[in-house]
Amino acid sequence: EAKTFYKSLFKIVAPIAIQNFITCAVNSVDVFMLGLVSQTAIASVSLASRVQFLLAMFFTGLSSGLIMLTAQYWGKKDAKSIRTLMGIALRISSVAGIIFFLLTFFFSRQLMLIFTDDINLIENGALYLKTVSISYFCLSISQVFQALLKSLEHVKTVTCITFLALGLNIILNATFIFGLFGAPKLGLFGVALATTIARIIEVIISIVFARRIKEVKLSLSAIFCKNKLLTTDFIKYSLPAIGNEFVWGAAWASYSIILGHMGEEIVAANSVISTVRDLTSVLFFGMAYGGAILLGKQIGEGDLSLVKRNASRLVKSTTLVGVISACILFCLKPVLPLVADLTPLAASYRDSLLFINCVSSVGAAINTVLICGVFRSGGDARYGFVVDGIVMWCISVPLGFLAAFVFKLPPVWVYILLYLDELEKIPLVFRHYKKGTWLKS
Repeated sequence: EAKTFYKSLFKIVAPIAIQNFITCAVNSVDVFMLGLVSQTAIASVSLASRVQFLLAMFFTGLSSGLIMLTAQYWGKKDAKSIRTLMGIALRISSVAGIIFFLLTFFFSRQLMLIFTDDINLIENGALYLKTVSISYFCLSISQVFQALLKSLEHVKTVTCITFLALGLNIILNATFIFGLFGAPKLGLFGVALATTIARIIEVIISIVFARRIKEVKLSLSAIFCKNKLLTTDFIKYSLPAIGNEFVWGAAWASYSIILGHMGEEIVAANSVISTVRDLTSVLFFGMAYGGAILLGKQIGEGDLSLVKRNASRLVKSTTLVGVISACILFCLKPVLPLVADLTPLAASYRDSLLFINCVSSVGAAINTVLICGVFRSGGDARYGFVVDGIVMWCISVPLGFLAAFVFKLPPVWVYILLYLDELEKIPLVFRHYKKGTWLKS
């Protein structure tokens, strides 16, 4: 039984982890290339990308809610309901994509003022945001198609789409930054332009691949599919997931706001560490989200006792992977100076932030597999929403603001207070898991 579970988990997790790794690898290349432009370029794009991060969290929540329901309907082989759910998700996501496009195109400078008061960072970040604005609408479509493909266990297809789109992104980045093939050297603007072109190609490829799925026949026409009962279910189960991701993402954006007002050095150091941390955490994030698909399908098939046993296996194996990931992250310390050329002060911050993230990533593995994997597979996204809301917004964010702007503590101490949140959540999350109330069909 355990062998069958791990084999099924590997089939889903491996492509998701590869997809996440490709995404993170491209981000790493972006940081490395921007490092060759200037430290200011790294810091400004890091802050500007917080806007996209918020949108990404919205799409992650929407996708999780969609996967939560469609994985169970996939277990029942109900193609009509899956298409209807896709239409509901497309209507919501496209509205969000249009709103973010309008905000970033017309109010890019005002958005940057939220994150920093450094003029150089504001101007560079505003240029980046305005250039990538149209890519946010493209994301709103591609993310829904890719979520559906994952829930239908076509995760290899999503990996191929990601590989093609982000591979193109790397080539275009190099072309526009360094002026290859006769193109002009565009620096930071070139990175934004490359991202935009890659996103446009990605949405086209996603639609083409999705239309080839014979079992369900996914297409943009699903946006017109309506069903009152399914809409009610989608809102009931997806809104908490969207709220959870958005609350979590908004808190992380607040961390960036706090750090952004503490100087370019701490922002640049955090950008480098975040990039490397994301590379080492792809496997446990893949296990959490892949596990949600597998457990959700099993719930749809009706064997709830098997789901409980497999949930325990998922939690234990993901926690172990989290510990291994933290060890790998720590071992990468000698490589960090090669990622970006930082000032001596920024480099000292970078080394301190590395150790803090090693500890935090273990907590992240435990919380992610429970909140985003186990709980959501059973339709329980509300608990994660409540826990993140309390811990991050009632403890971490207020403490960070007080430490930075009232008590004027050094940036590293402020960073520690902010990144304790993952450890604070563990007892609350684990207690809810043991109660077993998350398991619902």
